[in-house]
Parts: sequence; structure tokens; C-alpha cells
Amino acid sequence: MSAQLDQVTDYLRGLQDQLCAALSTLDGGTFREDTWERAGGGGGRSRVLTGTLFEQAGVNFSAIRGEHLPASASAHRPGVGGAPFRAVGVSLVIHPRNPYVPTTHCNLRYFEATTEPLTWWVGGGFDLTPYYGFDEDARHWHRTAYEACAAHGEDSYRRFKAWCDDYFVIRHRQEQRGIGGLFFDDLHEGGFAHNFAFLKRVGAAFLAGYEPIVRRRAQHAYGERERDFQLYRRGRYVEFNLIYDRGTLFGLQSGGRAESILMSLPPEVRFRYNWRPEAGTPEARLYERYLQPRDWLSE
Repeated sequence: MSAQLDQVTDYLRGLQDQLCAALSTLDGGTFREDTWERAGGGGGRSRVLTGTLFEQAGVNFSAIRGEHLPASASAHRPGVGGAPFRAVGVSLVIHPRNPYVPTTHCNLRYFEATTEPLTWWVGGGFDLTPYYGFDEDARHWHRTAYEACAAHGEDSYRRFKAWCDDYFVIRHRQEQRGIGGLFFDDLHEGGFAHNFAFLKRVGAAFLAGYEPIVRRRAQHAYGERERDFQLYRRGRYVEFNLIYDRGTLFGLQSGGRAESILMSLPPEVRFRYNWRPEAGTPEARLYERYLQPRDWLSE
């Protein structure tokens, strides 16, 4: 195990604790923890909260190793596919009960492929999936993302936002999954210290971005109409995660614990055949204004 891997592992273990403590405070409930081992090497801690505010919140930590790196782990590094590897990461998905509180996802990861010399990279990001959009929330979310990127490079926010917009697309529907955020992978230029510092800034920015939105929307009144639309839109989340998400594919292809990998799926969902909201409704506004890539910082 390299010194770099030790540093990232210690940081991500602590981040999982910090995230769970903050989410527990918001909800008032407690996480259930499962520790697990992977047949191919390594294991992790999965924590799931089924609460009042959060219908389901899962925060996973994993540290795994294997003899053959799946190709899905690094789309831009085909030369390391099949090499022995180690990977450590934290991944969370939060599905709130109130439709006015958005679903969110965050992932931070570090990979090492045992090559000569050692090949390593970091990846991750966060994104927001509202059911009922608010410009105030979108601007705050992207402002926080921008600030997390500021010290990494002049054009980092622009690149990683565009990467996020391009990645979180339900291509068979020609729909964005949400309002985006940041997505990055295969980062190594500038050295380990530079990229590890960026990973930590993104980890800190997630709560700074999400918590104020939760507090603003948590008491918003809603009824069956809003709940029905939330469950319908959750179906889109399921489609993306099962068809396109690289983290899901890597976890399953590398022999990970299926229960932990699939905790990203919402506990309740509703599919409806060939339906779209009526024009002029709040539900239609989600498609018209929020499920379109936008430059929120300039609006």
C-alpha cells in the first residue's frame, strides 16, 4: 500500500463520518452500519438512514483491491485495464421524502494500478436532481461548485461542469438527470498533493452546497400531486443508474457488494407509460428551465 493511498483512505473514512453526522443532525435519525468484505480483496462500511426528512440516505466507504482492473474504472486509461489495482472511495445518494427537497449524489475516489511506474488518479464530483426547481438553489449549488474549483485551475469549473452536464444525461430519453454540478475523472496532472487537495475541497463543498437547500425546502407543503411527480421522476434516476452510471458498472464488474452498490436506487418509484406534464404546470417548468444545461453563475 502506498503512502498516497494511506492518506486518501484516512481522509475518506473521516469524510464518511462527517457526512453521516451532518445528515443525522438534519434528519434527527441515525444511520445503520454494515461492514462487509469482498471476495476479491478489501471491503467497506455501508451506512443507510431511513428517516423522516430523508426517505433513504446511503453513505458508503469502500477500500478494495483486485488482480484485474475492470475497463469501466478508467475510460481514458485503456493501458491499465486488467492490471492489479487498489481503489478507495466514498459515495452517497440521498432521496428526500419531501418533493421540494432535491435528490443528490456525491462521489470521491482514488485508484492505483500496479504498473511501473505506479499509475494513480482521482475522480468524483457531485450533482443535484430537483423535482421542483428554484433558481436560488441552482445558483447557490453552482456557486459552491465554482468556489471548490477555484484553486485547482482557471478553467476547472467550466470543464468539470461541462463534463457533468455531458455525463448525467439519460440519452435514450434525451433528458438531463438534473441541474448538474461537477464531474471529473482520471485527474493526475500537477501531482498528488495538488489533486488530493482538490478532492478534499470538493468533499467540503458538498455539504456547503446541499445543507442550505435542504433547510430552505424541508418544510415546504406538498400533496399527492407533488409526491406522484417525484416518484415518476425517480424512475429516470433508476434508468440512469442501471444503464449508464460508471460507478454502478465498476462495482458490479469488480465483484462488489450488490446491496451497497444498489443503495443508490430510491426506495419507492413509479413508472408511467408515455406521459409528460401539461404545458404551463410547475412540473413542465422542470423540463423547460431546469433539465437544460445552463450557465447558472451568469443568470
